[in-house]
Amino acid sequence: MSAGGDEIELRRLRWRCRRGMRELDRLLERWLEQGWRASPTDEREAFLRLLDSEDDRLWKWFLGHERSDDPQVDALVQRIRSLPH
Repeated sequence: MSAGGDEIELRRLRWRCRRGMRELDRLLERWLEQGWRASPTDEREAFLRLLDSEDDRLWKWFLGHERSDDPQVDALVQRIRSLPH
């Protein structure tokens, strides 16, 4: 993808990271900023599936109360949880 196309994609994804819960917004945006560009395609696809999930489910995953049935999404949630603030 071209540099301009990548920036358009990042803007679109930043918008999708806005969840209505500030804590979720920060977690998702942090990974987008720190991990998206260097991520392989399968991890990017897992992030897109993560964004398709309901907020209450995401919150339970990030708090560690539940785990995703999708092993790639679960691994990504764990990675996002471990990112430095």
